[in-house]
Amino acid sequence: MRSMEKPPYTMRVPRKSTPEYYLDQVLPILLRRHVVQLTKFDYRLTNELDEDLQKLRCHVNYNALRFAKNIQSLGQKLVKKMRRMSSRYIAVHLRFEPDMLAFSGCYYGGGEKERTELGKIRQRWATLPDLDADGERSRGKCPLTPFEVGLMLRALGFGNDTHLYVASGEIYGGDQTLRPLRDFFPNFYTKEMLAGESLKPFLSYSSRLAAIDYIVCDDSDVFVTNNNGNMARILAGRRRFVGHKRTIRPNAKKLSSLFKARNGMEWEAFARKVKLHQRGFMGEPDEMRPGRRGEFHEYPYSCICQRPDLQQLEPGGQQLFQGPKQNLEGSPRNNTVGAGEEGGWKGLKWSFMFANKGGSMNRSIGREIDGNLRHARGPIFVRWSWNIEAFFRSMVGGLFLNKR
Repeated sequence: MRSMEKPPYTMRVPRKSTPEYYLDQVLPILLRRHVVQLTKFDYRLTNELDEDLQKLRCHVNYNALRFAKNIQSLGQKLVKKMRRMSSRYIAVHLRFEPDMLAFSGCYYGGGEKERTELGKIRQRWATLPDLDADGERSRGKCPLTPFEVGLMLRALGFGNDTHLYVASGEIYGGDQTLRPLRDFFPNFYTKEMLAGESLKPFLSYSSRLAAIDYIVCDDSDVFVTNNNGNMARILAGRRRFVGHKRTIRPNAKKLSSLFKARNGMEWEAFARKVKLHQRGFMGEPDEMRPGRRGEFHEYPYSCICQRPDLQQLEPGGQQLFQGPKQNLEGSPRNNTVGAGEEGGWKGLKWSFMFANKGGSMNRSIGREIDGNLRHARGPIFVRWSWNIEAFFRSMVGGLFLNKR
């Protein structure tokens, strides 16, 4: 491809703009200049669109857009390294960087040193209100510590032989903060550990480093998100789109009080309560929140649901979730999480029930899964190729998901 002689024309689109804004303001410039760089990226298109446009949006987000080749290549190399060490792995988006903690207004017991350090960082955002740290934590607004993430995963049944990929920037507190998570999961890896010298060209670009983490998290058997930011939402939505791959969100509001009381509890009782609190936070298909109740990037319901109105769910929450013309046979349906006979840290297993209520597949298939990470994959969707003008014309002319 011939390199551009001058930088592309740039413009900033307002947050949550309507399709008409793109047609009236962006398309004429695009047709005239051929390339337009849209600055900013988060929520530049409204959450509320017609269903056909939402379907088109999915194909753009999950099929048409690609990372640059050097980013994609390194990300896939890290995935292959993880797979060579273990056929299955968990990826954790830890999100315990100093700026994240400062922005959240949370306090983690580090005394005056922590308050001073995070307070200085917090001054970057002049409009942030003063927050009550204890109140924010009780409302579930604070990220879990690495120790708490490890505690939750062990209570859910992931053993210390589980291979863990941790996606993160600079962790507040460094190795001392990470040590408890490493102790829980000795098979602990980061992009820095796996990539070595190959990471050097990317070190000055935080977004490119995040993109590498995105690729490894996307391919994981289980993805654990420790916050509800943009990357976590987009990854959760993509994993639903490709077949409801397991995504775990900590129920921080319930877990925070449980963690405080854990010292007076037997392990088995603690683990049972963690599993109870995590119901509805395990990435099940029936957790979908359509319309105004759910952010589209996290819940791309128009693209994967047979019908988006979840008020039509059968008793017990049964609903056939499917991609275009493909059933998600093997998507986790009802899961029972129980401790193994050995108790303590060992012997914990998950038992999944797979069921499909649609079409000719009207039976339940029971599978006991040893090791927690064996997860049935969803369908592989057709990849579309696009050119810019065709993309915009499709928004007007109706070249949508159902047209192959």
